[in-house]
Amino acid sequence: MIGRLLRGAWSISQPSSSKNFQKIIVAAHRNMYIQVQDTPNPLTLKFLPGQTLINEESRTYEFPNVSSAKTSPLALQLFRIDGVKSVFFGQDFITITKKDEDTDWGLMRPHIFATIADYVQSGKAIVSEGHVPEYSDTAILDTDDDTVAMIKELLESRVRPMVQEDGGDITYMGFENGIVKLKLKGSCTGCPSSSVTLKSGIQNMLQFYVPEVKEVIEVKDEGDNLAEDEFKRIERQLGITDP
Repeated sequence: MIGRLLRGAWSISQPSSSKNFQKIIVAAHRNMYIQVQDTPNPLTLKFLPGQTLINEESRTYEFPNVSSAKTSPLALQLFRIDGVKSVFFGQDFITITKKDEDTDWGLMRPHIFATIADYVQSGKAIVSEGHVPEYSDTAILDTDDDTVAMIKELLESRVRPMVQEDGGDITYMGFENGIVKLKLKGSCTGCPSSSVTLKSGIQNMLQFYVPEVKEVIEVKDEGDNLAEDEFKRIERQLGITDP
C-alpha cells in the first residue's frame, strides 16, 4: 500500500482493485475544483484543492483525533463533519479517513468539499503559529553512523515521495539491532496492506542497499497511544461509543 513504486525496479505490493487511484474531478463551490483520489486504504480519500497548503517541502501534519487538532482550525472544522476519524495534511493535499465501512462518503463529501474550499480560499494558514511540528526525522545528523545515514537518505529520497502520493507518510523512529522502526501516518494508518508493504517493499529495498537491515517494523510512539486512550475515554463519557 505504501507507495506504488519505489524508484528503480522495486515494486510495492498493494491490493488489486479497479477503484484504487481512480481520479475524480469535482466542483466544490465558489468555482473551486477539488480533485479526489482513492487510496489503497478503503477508509481513506485524498483531496487535492489545487493549491499549496504547506510551504515547507516534504512537511506533513497528522491529526489522528480531534484532541490533537487544537492548533489547526481547518482540521477542527473537518472533525466536526460526522464520520471523520482522522485528518492528515500534505504539501498540496488533505487525507481524510472515515470511521468505518458503514460511514457513507456520499454524505460526507459535500461537507468536506465546502469546508476545504471555504478555508483554502480564505487564505488562512492550515496550522497556527503555535503548532510544534514533528522533528525532521530523516535529517542526517553528525552523530549518525554510515548505516543510519544511508537508511535516512533512502527513506527521504525514495520512500516518502511515493508514500505521499498515496496520501500518507512515514516517520523514521530509529534503528536498533538491525531493526528499522517506522511510524505510519495518513492513509497508511490502518491500511490492510501496510504490513505486507513494509516487508515486501520497504524492507526488501533497504536490505538491498543496506545489508545491516534485518527487519522493518511499524511502531507507535507513546504519545499516540496516550492520545488514543484519552480520546476513547472522552468518547465513552459523551456516549459516542460503547464502553
